[in-house]
Amino acid sequence: MWPTQTSAWFRASVLACVTISSALAAAAQSQVPPAPKASPPQDEQEIDPNDVISVSTTEVLLPVTVRDRSGRLVTDLTRKDFRVFENGIEQTLSELSLRQVPVDVVLMIDASSSAATNLDDFRIAAEGFAAHLDAEDRISLIQFDDRVALLQDWTRSQVQLHRALKRIAPGMFTRFHDAVLLASRDQLARPTARHAVIVLTDGIDSGRGSTFDAALRAALKSQTAIYVVSNTQIERSAKQEELLLLMSATESVRRFNQIRIDDLRLGLTALDASEQNLGQLTAATGGRLYKPASFRDLEKVYAEVADELRHQYAIYYAPLDTKKDGQFRRVRVETTIPTHQVTARIGYFAGKR
Repeated sequence: MWPTQTSAWFRASVLACVTISSALAAAAQSQVPPAPKASPPQDEQEIDPNDVISVSTTEVLLPVTVRDRSGRLVTDLTRKDFRVFENGIEQTLSELSLRQVPVDVVLMIDASSSAATNLDDFRIAAEGFAAHLDAEDRISLIQFDDRVALLQDWTRSQVQLHRALKRIAPGMFTRFHDAVLLASRDQLARPTARHAVIVLTDGIDSGRGSTFDAALRAALKSQTAIYVVSNTQIERSAKQEELLLLMSATESVRRFNQIRIDDLRLGLTALDASEQNLGQLTAATGGRLYKPASFRDLEKVYAEVADELRHQYAIYYAPLDTKKDGQFRRVRVETTIPTHQVTARIGYFAGKR
């Protein structure tokens, strides 16, 4: 499970911006050891953490995905089809490109007991995803279970990725929050590239490391879009089937299996709550949550993510407010067609002098 204790401002802001009815949870915080080149922490303001993006240059880059009312990607828009507002004031767009900005993608695999029996499906899907990348794109690989391991640093080589995928070994527990921290904070993208994480997980953290808050903040500060391929629906179907079988048995059989029945019910509750957190994580960072019904669908889902990254717009603009005051700037992206579904981050912090 995720943490059970967060600050009031963080909980209230996240609920307001992402429209999730359940409050964030928080545990005692133990930090992931910082990377050798980690930047010192900076002062933060009380503002929605979904909005936390630091921009130190004079130009803002916003990766934007546009879908029509049927959920299909829209790929024929031009600069005149977009409107960008910062703190309610419309901005002048400097440039618009479609799939011309390279992407650095971290592939993350939950190798804990919930997914360990289906690692081969992930390997096939991961290699299929890598085959869709362009020559300027890079990829890295992280495994997490009892520990978090960087199996492959940034590479453009599918041969290196293939070898790294063979090194994935199953574990037991799930250090999901620590893995998001590593991918966001330590596996930084190039300054000229977009940063994305694609993770296969049920999102239920073992509570042995960082908090959900810390993981979310790290992703937001590093401008990392997180795409989650969640196996919660797969697990839910299996648990519901087993629970139905036990509950339809005789009373004596139910009494004998009461502990298992209680465990299944708790597991279903945990899956529901985890999906809410995963939905919040992906929505806040400009990514997407996928819930395949079978591990056999992984290859198709990863191909869909690759397709989105290939058809993502990169919007550039120079803010009209040029003050370097470290203040929060709220950003809203619209298209001229109201039925379009626009996915983008919702703001950034201006750099300080």
